[in-house]
Amino acid sequence: MNLDELTAIDVHTHAEVSSKGTASLDETLYAASGAYFKVEGDRKSTLEEMAAYYRERKMAAVVFTVDAESATGTEPVPNEEVAEAAAANPDVLIPFASLDPHRGRAAVARARRLVEEHGVRGFKFHPSIQAFFPNDRLAYGLYEVIEETGAIALFHTGQTGIGAGVPGGGGIRLKYSNPLYVDDVAADFPHLKIILAHPSFPWQDEALAVATHKPGVHIDLSGWSPKYFPPQLVKYANSLLQDKILFGSDYPVLTPDRWLADFARLEIKDEVRPKILKENAARLLGLTRA
Repeated sequence: MNLDELTAIDVHTHAEVSSKGTASLDETLYAASGAYFKVEGDRKSTLEEMAAYYRERKMAAVVFTVDAESATGTEPVPNEEVAEAAAANPDVLIPFASLDPHRGRAAVARARRLVEEHGVRGFKFHPSIQAFFPNDRLAYGLYEVIEETGAIALFHTGQTGIGAGVPGGGGIRLKYSNPLYVDDVAADFPHLKIILAHPSFPWQDEALAVATHKPGVHIDLSGWSPKYFPPQLVKYANSLLQDKILFGSDYPVLTPDRWLADFARLEIKDEVRPKILKENAARLLGLTRA
């Protein structure tokens, strides 16, 4: 991966369909998220198509699936397939994995294999869909492996478009994704590298507090157009957290093209923009020296 040639690193993209047709969401939740984000057309890109998409834009992308099979009954896109696609496209794809904490010891053993044998660089958790509080001890074995191997734990925080508009929200509970629960994880695993994904509505101040207080905690800006960012998030991005804020789109529901167009109009200091778009992520991912 040639950092000098990259215009940006998108730290939040989804593998929504495998080469075998496996999807991470059932059709009801898939359709609901598309309506929530006002997605036009079919967003079921293959991993190879994603690689071509980002290569054309001279960007790199962290890509992952979401394993919530225990709660949803839907088999996720295989982590190994994501890792294989990244290995075949190392100039643009950076593999993360996802493991349902409810899988217990099997998930812990698999996490280590994914890092050591498949080159996975981090793990995505979606507490609302996976139905667990991040500070639940059931996940601590996973965090131990992630911390020990130097990988990254990325947590969905705040509102989710998954289940939005479906009766009962599709059974998905928002309470699990309050970033304050991740504060416990950051305290109990002081060397764990953590990303709080998305502007954390309705808990934005909580996310800013955690990221300011805990050195290992970062925030990605995915899932929202920058024109909707809360003013306090913009203020912190320009000041106290300028070295810990990361560009993320939430592709394919929100494209980097749309995100970057709106980000260009956001009141971000000139010296901070390159940090958010590339430099902070490159350092966190170990692609450059600190």
